[in-house]
Amino acid sequence: MEPETAKYTKELEKLLTGSDNILLISHINPDGDAIGSQLAFYHYLKSRGRTAEMITPNNLQEFLLWMEGAELINVFIKNRQRCIELIRNSDLIIMLDFNQTNRLGEAEKYVMESKARKVVIDHHLNPDHFADLLISDPSVCSTSELLYVLIRKMNNGPFNSRPFAEALYIGIITDTGNFDHGNYTGDTLRITAELLDTGIDKDKIQNLIYNNFSADRMRLMGYSLNEKMVILPEFSTAYISLSKSDLERYNYVKGDTEGFVNLPLSISGIVFSVLFIEKDGFVKLSFRSKGSFPSNKFARKFFYGGGHLNASGGEYPDTLEKTITYFIKVLVENFRDLEKGGEE
Repeated sequence: MEPETAKYTKELEKLLTGSDNILLISHINPDGDAIGSQLAFYHYLKSRGRTAEMITPNNLQEFLLWMEGAELINVFIKNRQRCIELIRNSDLIIMLDFNQTNRLGEAEKYVMESKARKVVIDHHLNPDHFADLLISDPSVCSTSELLYVLIRKMNNGPFNSRPFAEALYIGIITDTGNFDHGNYTGDTLRITAELLDTGIDKDKIQNLIYNNFSADRMRLMGYSLNEKMVILPEFSTAYISLSKSDLERYNYVKGDTEGFVNLPLSISGIVFSVLFIEKDGFVKLSFRSKGSFPSNKFARKFFYGGGHLNASGGEYPDTLEKTITYFIKVLVENFRDLEKGGEE
């Protein structure tokens, strides 16, 4: 990656140097990696005296709100006019942790109309080419890991800042499930060690990220496993489905179902896990898998989605009941081919 990184950083540095108003944008339903990489880049730019603003298409999850600088992120659906002005006034737009324009939500139209130079920094597969500079590396576990490498190169060495290190650490641990899944490598762990060496309080961060949920969320998890989990042993698959009324019953707030899709993978013999969440007019699906089972291929082919081999997502424009029926149909018809693994 080093030669490519050198090329990327040279081009990125040139764009940063030639820009007066920089805008950082993360994807809709931003997770820890999206917000972590966004805030880390913001802290780096501010340390260099650069003017930078941040936008996210919709609300941050509750367990991320404590992060330093999170209060400075402009939420598009809360303050549309302010966000539209920021987009129109920017001369450089940097998009983090996504590679398709529909991940911009309502902001998509305004970003694509903007004449600002555009950069994408991302680690997902199959990127669309809509930016002036695409920095994409699916071999890393997270955009936060990629950003650390880029900034270390631009900074001619590690950039030592507590909020910067905290943000990237959060991005890495949330995109790997605290190193439980994902394509992290020895390089990931070495970077994590460098972040920890800055003196960040990992115990505080772990508690705020993983031990900061409500009693209602714990009850929802128990209900999901006891009442709503279905196992299909002949297809090494398990799924959990949650209706809007289920969520309302347990006073759901954004982020409460984070990690639920991983739980069935703890069952012996299960290699594919799916979480169905009923929304207004469609169903959101999260997919996780073990080994070579291509959850992203399944998501892309049948549910308008995609992602990584073992972690992906999609959606389906129908009722929860009909979506589950369709899911079972395509699973039965395609499981034997899918379990052979591999990408298209």
